[in-house]
Amino acid sequence: MAALAAVVLVDGCATAPPAAPVHAKIIAFNDFHGTLQSPGRFGASSQGPRVAVGGADALAAWVARLKAQDPNNVVVGGGDFVGASPLVSALFFDEPAVEALNHVGVDFTSVGNHEFDKGAAELLRLQHGGCRITDGRPDPNSCRGLGSARPGTFDGAHFQWLSANVLDKSTGRTLLPPYGIKRFDGVPVAFIGMTLRGTPGIVSPLGVAGLEFRDEAATVNALVPQLRAQGVEAIVVLVHQGGAQPATEAVDINGCNDGLRNPDGSAPEIAGIVGRLDDAVDLVISAHTHQAYNCSAATVGGGARGLPNRAGRLVPVTSASAFGRVVSDIDITLDPRSHRMLSVMPVNRLVARTDPAIVQAIAAAPAVRDIVAGYAALAGPLADRVVGTLAMALPAVPDEAGEEPAGSLIADSQLQATQPAALGGAQIAFMNEGGVRSPGYVPSGDARPPFALTYGAAFTVQPFGNSLVTMTLTAAQLKTLLEEQFSGCRGQTSDRILQPSNGLRVTWRAGAPACAKIVDVTFTPTDVAVTPPAATGPAQAIVKDGVVQDPARTYRVTVNNFMATGGDGYATLAAGTNRIGGAQDIDAFVRYLSPYLAPRPPFDPRGPAMGEPRIVRMP
Repeated sequence: MAALAAVVLVDGCATAPPAAPVHAKIIAFNDFHGTLQSPGRFGASSQGPRVAVGGADALAAWVARLKAQDPNNVVVGGGDFVGASPLVSALFFDEPAVEALNHVGVDFTSVGNHEFDKGAAELLRLQHGGCRITDGRPDPNSCRGLGSARPGTFDGAHFQWLSANVLDKSTGRTLLPPYGIKRFDGVPVAFIGMTLRGTPGIVSPLGVAGLEFRDEAATVNALVPQLRAQGVEAIVVLVHQGGAQPATEAVDINGCNDGLRNPDGSAPEIAGIVGRLDDAVDLVISAHTHQAYNCSAATVGGGARGLPNRAGRLVPVTSASAFGRVVSDIDITLDPRSHRMLSVMPVNRLVARTDPAIVQAIAAAPAVRDIVAGYAALAGPLADRVVGTLAMALPAVPDEAGEEPAGSLIADSQLQATQPAALGGAQIAFMNEGGVRSPGYVPSGDARPPFALTYGAAFTVQPFGNSLVTMTLTAAQLKTLLEEQFSGCRGQTSDRILQPSNGLRVTWRAGAPACAKIVDVTFTPTDVAVTPPAATGPAQAIVKDGVVQDPARTYRVTVNNFMATGGDGYATLAAGTNRIGGAQDIDAFVRYLSPYLAPRPPFDPRGPAMGEPRIVRMP
């Protein structure tokens, strides 16, 4: 060291020693979806033990624990903090979720597609506060204020939603700020927030009316010069788009199997976005797919993991599952002189409720726990609102052919919601079997049919808050889609029987090989908005004896947004064209049952007009 010092003096470079790097911690999570209560059990690995996770109280305690490890910290999100929420938050327009997240201490989050479920004006209300107005007056379910400054008010978000690629067409300006900047010991770090460009295709048109969604990577790249002009060299992208680790391999929340892949082996959207990013971006925090992964290099520009940007450099990309089950704990170091990010070290951590220190922390700081408990108590009587009367139980139990009574009812409600030309012009609707939760629409306790169905019971069957998507498929694609119901066809890992709407009858052969099980498919145009449903045209043979009759003929098909992107292995749906977003699934269901409220006759699926059975199984 002495010799080195002598050399420095001789060279005339007697300057101050370099300043020490600045350390900071980024705490990230995504797709919270108003999940105030624990979503159940989850594991760090697909092959490991599962423990109780999540709940806003546990999330707050975990964030507090991580913040205590480094005074330089920031809490950020990847979008979908609200929307598609459980009843305890959804009944109150997700004000409970915003209030709880305020107490968690979030700083910035990108806007997700579900933030637009009820439109831009409602998103801005959640940001800025104030009561929701319904029919010209404050809605009684709004401004309960259990987590706001006082009862009868709603503070709005203390954190900032960011929407760099969402523009208001009337002004040409971003709907919300494009980025936020936080300084750590004087070093600025920018967080650019955006949602997926395809949002208009997966939400209701009313929710995005007057908005323009621009390309994600191009938006980031255009902001880089602006940020550098402000002395910002460290850039983090919060983007509501993501990928998944191949399910054929063991999945770990800190894994990045094969660099993320779609079910068909192709690269996911997030890889395409990162692949076009300016080299100035140091870290991408992703979301949307509800997956946990950690594609990271040990240092920026080094290591063997990460997704390549347009310069070929590997960029760390993270995602923290969904529903508050996981948090990304990301340690960074910054150069105090150049302001560049020197290293990024992410670790995904389970938000375990069973950790003794977390249990103790919740008890010691019960504010979030009490907010959740208060809203749960308020939601009780509201969940008891009757939405319809059923003449018989409709369980979520498939018959030998795979048809579920509850699934048929849901499919019909979704067809009715999207049949009008302005709302999609749907002819057929499908519900995924896995999205119909147990026990289905059955009487509770000692009740006997006919029985009243409550909103809470209906919500339990469809708790995901999915929105409807109507698309165009050819007859050939319909045949392929129906083949994808069965294990062994196009990557399908188990039998997943689609629940069809009234007017469609599908016959399949159990003993046939994979991808050749569909025997006959007949479609009869049917108006399900009338009681009873009525055929509006002659029957059409889409498939006869295993052969598609008119492969190029097109049909308008409605599914939920989970299925529309290829969820549950229905890869063909991802290729559907002319997409238009629709209502929330639970809203469509409640609207469909409204004519069956007492004293009017109950809903009865046994009449011939209901077109059942819709699925026929051959040996």
